[in-house]
Amino acid sequence: MGLKVYVDGKLVSKDDAKISVFDHGLLYGDGVFEGIRTYDGLIFKLKEHIDRLYQSAHSIMLEVPMSKKDLIDAVKQTLRANKLKNAYIRLIVTRGVGDLGLDPRRCQKPSIIIITDKIALYPEKFYKQGMEIITVPTRRNIPEALNPQIKSLNYLNNILAKIEAINAGVEEAIMLNSEGYVAECTGDNIFIVKRGTLLTPPVYIGSLRGITRDVIFDLAKAIKIPVREEILTRHDLFNADECFLTGTAAEAIPVVKIDGRKIGDGKPGKITLKLIHKFHRLTKVNGERY
Repeated sequence: MGLKVYVDGKLVSKDDAKISVFDHGLLYGDGVFEGIRTYDGLIFKLKEHIDRLYQSAHSIMLEVPMSKKDLIDAVKQTLRANKLKNAYIRLIVTRGVGDLGLDPRRCQKPSIIIITDKIALYPEKFYKQGMEIITVPTRRNIPEALNPQIKSLNYLNNILAKIEAINAGVEEAIMLNSEGYVAECTGDNIFIVKRGTLLTPPVYIGSLRGITRDVIFDLAKAIKIPVREEILTRHDLFNADECFLTGTAAEAIPVVKIDGRKIGDGKPGKITLKLIHKFHRLTKVNGERY
């Protein structure tokens, strides 16, 4: 049986999962999304992801045409149809079909799409050895223009930075904000460890309040590792004792070199590895079964 995709209330084959060329999600990136993970039949942090989806939609005045409960049921239905125990879920709400103008009032009905499949964001070796990343010229959108707290379908800002990383021969890139402070990576939040304290940029700098980011906060506090938000520069990153990235798809991954500078001793750090271990244990017991 081929992969099934949920499109506006129906489960259809992957090849038949289509939207109109007049959908404003396609024409203008007018819509919102969430990426969610499942581990051995448990959906990790489902409520938090669903809540954030509705918050993103509310901010762009997009009314999700389903209740949270019905949407959760649809996610579970799609997972069961594809017989997936360990999966990545892409949940999408578009503005819907309209005309060639920008006016969202021309879109009569939003569309809901649920894709459940596998994902491997980075090669496995980087999780064991750590990865090298760079800073790129493309700056993060300023919150006053397009707030990073809104997970919109318009990801071109991130994609341009990703292209620069790829052209430089690395997998990920650090994006600075308009003032030159560290914001986040193209798809992940960034953490450093300095003198035993865990630091990450505050969200008002231009970073997403990542759900995995919040999990790391909680795990660090539970094992008495001091953690705080702090404005960071590239100099702070270069001179960190440890560094790692977090995200739903990436989970948590060590960084051992930034812009050619070795971080710490050039190997994944002890605190990083401890938090990654705690995170993996949590995913095995924390989640909603389907």
